[in-house]
Amino acid sequence: MPVATPEQYAEMLDRAKAGGFAYPAINVSSSQTINAVLQGLTEAGSDGIIQVTTGGADYFAGQSVKARATGALAMARFVTEVAKSYPITVALHTDHCPKDALPSFVLPLIEASEEEVRAGRNPIFQSHMWDGSAVPLDENIEIAAELLPRLHNINAILEIEVGVVGGEEDGVKHEGTNDALYTTVGDVTKAVEALGLGEKGRYISALTFGNVHGVYKPGNVKLRPELLGEIQDGIQQRFHTGPKPLDLVFHGGSGSTSEEIATAVANGVVKMNIDTDTQYAFTRSVAGFMFANYDGVLKVDGEVGNKKAYDPRAWGKIAEAAMAARVVEATQQLGSHGQSQS
Repeated sequence: MPVATPEQYAEMLDRAKAGGFAYPAINVSSSQTINAVLQGLTEAGSDGIIQVTTGGADYFAGQSVKARATGALAMARFVTEVAKSYPITVALHTDHCPKDALPSFVLPLIEASEEEVRAGRNPIFQSHMWDGSAVPLDENIEIAAELLPRLHNINAILEIEVGVVGGEEDGVKHEGTNDALYTTVGDVTKAVEALGLGEKGRYISALTFGNVHGVYKPGNVKLRPELLGEIQDGIQQRFHTGPKPLDLVFHGGSGSTSEEIATAVANGVVKMNIDTDTQYAFTRSVAGFMFANYDGVLKVDGEVGNKKAYDPRAWGKIAEAAMAARVVEATQQLGSHGQSQS
């Protein structure tokens, strides 16, 4: 199937909310990781979201240059073409974009999509994240309010972050107090007062409940996914809406228990970002292959090695399969397994 149209993407999110499941949103940085995501989603019978950060886009454009908008556009074109061979639907999303990266990343991509829409075509990316967690809340919301109508005009979705996800992802690092890791109803109320609840354009919200990017040992992070339900209830009462008025995003989910994930999804999470675990699955399989075939991938003691072993396709296929398996696991945890609308 091709990449989702804006209407299909909206339907995906609506189906997840109504059905009590969420989609894995997998970060990619290469054609191999893209193929791994498509393989895993197909094996799971799940739709999903392919996303790229500033660092991933820089890498996709070529490690010796800094051209993140070019890299993101190239990634989108690659996915749009190869996804036609897979019987599932994927949406394209740009992940964490802090304020200093807006001019080099999200804004040029919005402009490119505006050109596409003027020509009668769909936006290149179906959603973009503005990461205002490092600036004061009022400024965060002000920039979101500037971006939302532009995205609404091209039928794309904005993702915002209200609160602070700890740890670091692609150079975006937060070392705030523990209190900052937990979004409040008051914080979200300010956002809703400025952005509305869909009438000004659709957005999804990454609220924080103790989340930390990266990998951590059990017990080092205190997640409170029940906080999402409390915030949903607070917004429902404040704005007189139906239940669970917000479409939520789960960041920093590596190492989370199945119970924590299930609670977050039950409280309105429709998208969960996955990066650390899929990175490890990919690289761990390569390391295992190299250790097991060291005398084939290396020319040891004057020998010639084994071309079939050091051919990048040999270990590349294993890496893609290992990452695909982790994607399947994610769909099982999130409940999207077997739920493809295709």
